[in-house]
Amino acid sequence: MDLLNRTKEIFKDSISLKEHVLKTDLPEKIIEIADVMVHSIQNGGKIFFCGNGGSAADAQHLAAELLIRLRSHVNRDSIPALTLAMDTSTITACANDYSFDEIFARPLSGLGTKGDVVVGITTSGKSPNVIRAFEVAKEKGIITVGFLGGAAAGAPAVHLCDYALVIPSADTGRIQEVHITAGHALMEVVEEKIIHSA
Repeated sequence: MDLLNRTKEIFKDSISLKEHVLKTDLPEKIIEIADVMVHSIQNGGKIFFCGNGGSAADAQHLAAELLIRLRSHVNRDSIPALTLAMDTSTITACANDYSFDEIFARPLSGLGTKGDVVVGITTSGKSPNVIRAFEVAKEKGIITVGFLGGAAAGAPAVHLCDYALVIPSADTGRIQEVHITAGHALMEVVEEKIIHSA
């Protein structure tokens, strides 16, 4: 295998997928989701994030962008956001006492309230624990946002989403790259809207 050319192809594939989603309504959906998040925050709501593996890291990353700050030159109040992959004690206790499928649903059931927003990140659209979090959210009146992908166009998770950003790919790495770009765009729009509504 020609590793240099393969490395270049990875970059090209990532660029190509991002160019493709720019031709869809994904940017408009980001603005729509930002409006929903800002409305929730301004009414005392919280933003929750969850995902597995690399998507768990993205969930933590995006929560930190709101809770601390996104851009070093922008100072604003902390925005209430947290990841549902909270800590090793909570995760392992839930996986041991209930099941791994409940690791996001269980904390969401205790911390979430009507009008909050939960962002579930699943590159396949099939992660059972993200789906369970969406189910609990629906029961509690929490708004559901999916960062999705996969061969089945985000299904089955997409069917539980009030809003969904579905990346048209089955390549996990490329989906994650678009997810984090979309996440950064979303966080910046949320930040801008909050700053200019103050």
